[in-house]
Amino acid sequence: MAKRIGYLALPLVLAACSHASGGTAARSGAPAATQAPLTPAAVGQAAPDFDEPLASGGMLAMDSLKGKAVYLNFFASWCPPCNAEASDVNAVYRKYEGKGLDVVGVDVLENAQKAASFVDEHHLAYPAVVDDGALRDAFDINGLPVHVFIDRSGIVRKIVVGELSRAEMEADVKTIL
Repeated sequence: MAKRIGYLALPLVLAACSHASGGTAARSGAPAATQAPLTPAAVGQAAPDFDEPLASGGMLAMDSLKGKAVYLNFFASWCPPCNAEASDVNAVYRKYEGKGLDVVGVDVLENAQKAASFVDEHHLAYPAVVDDGALRDAFDINGLPVHVFIDRSGIVRKIVVGELSRAEMEADVKTIL
């Protein structure tokens, strides 16, 4: 049960970061007043579109993942459970990538250097994007880690807050393949 709760301090950290940066509702270049109200992703609905910078350079768009089962793993380098489960997420990716699974790490409110260091430290075979808060808001993230499982048709099938075992990850991946 405690594993599912995630870090209770994260909402305070995220709120402080959001306040210090002037909020995250508006994407760069567009004034907040012109942004549509954000409706968080929900199980049974289409996953939000995104176009986020990769820690390794370049961009990754949700459109490029169409037709694949997608496992989004929200993390931060300072999060102990995120670090503890990184090798299991990687192992699940390696086991199921040939069956159409794409895993994308989502580094929440850090920078490309920290995200790239996390990828290197854990020898991750999947990419990580650097989230400025837009994906965090789109999935209503208020704790870490968070696991989002999206089926091949782009529908969110499960959202889990908190650390998962490898067996739990595999069971959830099998439901979206």
